[in-house]
Amino acid sequence: MTIATTERTELRELTADDAAFILDLLNQPSFLRFIGDRQVRTLDDSVVCIETRFRKSYREHGFGSYAVLLRDSGAAIGICGFVRRESLPMADLGFAFLPQYEGHGYAREAAIATLDYGRTRLGLSQVMAIAQEDNERSHRLLTRLGFERTVVTTLPSDGVPVLVFRLNQSLGVSTPLSSDGDATGHSAL
Repeated sequence: MTIATTERTELRELTADDAAFILDLLNQPSFLRFIGDRQVRTLDDSVVCIETRFRKSYREHGFGSYAVLLRDSGAAIGICGFVRRESLPMADLGFAFLPQYEGHGYAREAAIATLDYGRTRLGLSQVMAIAQEDNERSHRLLTRLGFERTVVTTLPSDGVPVLVFRLNQSLGVSTPLSSDGDATGHSAL
């Protein structure tokens, strides 16, 4: 199911057909460093992860992380969406992209579309985001999206200190996209 389209990307729900892409993404050094090791090592592991993490979130919360595809080729380049954690009071925006697609504005474009979808279709009035303290690329992108740093906390699930950001405006993100790329990185998914 397509969630949103932008000038260059399409966001849609992940399916078992995305197993090879998810296997690649979840084992990128930057994903492992900034988000964590999901213990996905085979295509079978990836199919299970898609079903028990991503698709389960769609069923239980009505949202989750979505595949970000290039509109011109259909290639999967990253994921962007909302995560619902027991340790946070509201949904948080998360994103991760394959390294070759970082720095081209795709994460910003997908995040703006995701935030708009959250406001208009999901009825979300507030959103948070988290990123490890040393993940400056994610910090810059979140700030450009209108998020403000609030506190440093440690999530019970992994024990790693993270900065907590909160969107300081309604989810109607109207920041124009520029062609100068973005500071894509990885927000915790």
